[in-house]
Amino acid sequence: MATFDYQVIIVGSGAGGAMAAYTLTKQGYKVLMLEAGRDYNPKTETPMFKTNAQAPLMGSGNVDKDFGFYDATVDGGWTVPGEPYTTGEGSDFLWWRSRMLGGRTNHWGRYALRFSPHDFKGFTRDGLGADWPFEYEELAPWYDKTEELVGICGTNTGLDDMPDSAEGILQPPPKPRIPELLVSAAAKKLGIATAPMHRAVLTRPKDDRQACFYATPCGHGCSIGAAFQTTTSLIPMAKATGLLTVITNAMAKEVNVDEHGKVNAITYIDKMTKQSHSLEAKVIILAASACESARILLNSKSEHHPNGLANSSGHVGKNIMDSTGVGYGALIPALAGRPKYNEDGHTANHLFIPWWGHQLHKEKLLDFPRGYHFEIGSGFRAPGAGVSGNLDGYGQPLKNIAKQAYGSYVSLSLRGEMLPNEHCYMEIDQNVKDQWGIPVVKFHWQWSEHELKQVEHGLKTARRILETMGASFTKPLPKAEDAILKGGQIIHEVGSTRMGDSSKNSVTNQWGQTWDCKNVFVMDAGVFASNPHKNCTLTIMTLAMRNATWLASQLDKGAL
Repeated sequence: MATFDYQVIIVGSGAGGAMAAYTLTKQGYKVLMLEAGRDYNPKTETPMFKTNAQAPLMGSGNVDKDFGFYDATVDGGWTVPGEPYTTGEGSDFLWWRSRMLGGRTNHWGRYALRFSPHDFKGFTRDGLGADWPFEYEELAPWYDKTEELVGICGTNTGLDDMPDSAEGILQPPPKPRIPELLVSAAAKKLGIATAPMHRAVLTRPKDDRQACFYATPCGHGCSIGAAFQTTTSLIPMAKATGLLTVITNAMAKEVNVDEHGKVNAITYIDKMTKQSHSLEAKVIILAASACESARILLNSKSEHHPNGLANSSGHVGKNIMDSTGVGYGALIPALAGRPKYNEDGHTANHLFIPWWGHQLHKEKLLDFPRGYHFEIGSGFRAPGAGVSGNLDGYGQPLKNIAKQAYGSYVSLSLRGEMLPNEHCYMEIDQNVKDQWGIPVVKFHWQWSEHELKQVEHGLKTARRILETMGASFTKPLPKAEDAILKGGQIIHEVGSTRMGDSSKNSVTNQWGQTWDCKNVFVMDAGVFASNPHKNCTLTIMTLAMRNATWLASQLDKGAL
């Protein structure tokens, strides 16, 4: 086996792993990165300018390509051949794995909203869940640094759920689409504000990445680097230092300890040869995704760590949360038959509806805690296998109906905060192993009344907005328990190795350093103490930059 020269081993190449590698190599440390998936280069593999008409089944999704034929997830999804997981009785959970260099950053929605002061101290406010071990103000300058490095478009709004960035950090947002302006006008009548969505998409050139020119859906990957993914930014930047080595197809199996119980190595499986290899480790960073990192810790049992590594609190695998999700939409008559023009934009919504209910909570006018936002789906998009509208007939009359309805459908997608509960956790299923001989995860899942009440409120609000826009409905609203998406379906799972200020009820301290093993860190969403309604990737990267900087200071001092 080849000999590697490194001081830190990082497991995972997504948002947390790549940011940690970038930060440490910039500080002069040699890093070895293990990635369970294959190598991937968006500059050569992205299907730019390909249309659904050129794809099988008009580009629609299937079990091998959940988000369509052109999706950037080249080897992974909710189903990964040879890598099963199980669920407990009555549980319905979907676990997304991106088996590729860059992980989920290759296909994520690029929504990049900061968590707000409300989000870090939820327990203090309403007695539910857990507080983060620091205030928003401590993370704010790190958000600025991350947004500047990544390249985020948007504006400062002054809204209480959207903290402002420092002056000059944000790039200009794209102009709103016509349907989004109509949503905004309708929401305003109901006392609800809209705002430009903050996205990790360049509207101005940055380093060697080009500005978006609205050519290809971001989920396909981005060969020009406008839509952020670590494979066109952080990983090449870290490699340019000469201090990063990457091993792909390396499935981490367990973290090893010496006769005193101190971590001294990590074992991985070479997926090409199926051979097991152990690497000596001074410091290990787990950034394999929340549930994968927890799986590695739980599988790392020894005489000194009988319940798994870093698990003296019993919280590894507990406190799993995902975002709530539900969609509701309608055909808006005022938008039917309008002139056709290019309304692509940067793929996702240019405007969205931030959470507006913090004051309502203070006045105790809501029957659920925390909040949600609406993402707007609208505009002229490249047609796929399905066409909206009440289609009837065939031939030219059918074509006329489809053309009239094209671009007139507006959807509101709710994404909300979930609170941890005792029924949502993961454990190791000792009766099932994956193709690499590693015991798999067994998930347990159950939405609570908090989430169901939230979704019920969201459905009612969505209908009111759509009705204000001119939509009409004949069917009653669906029940929340029927409409809410499955656990894991939004792909925002967090909390499995949560941070805190006590080793009794958390797995890591505020720096992502595990309480039990000072040379093992977690730098993915597993450390989240709560799961605010915003996409978690920006905060994963921000924490990784902050915590890897602290780790470098400890290495500088010889404390590790």
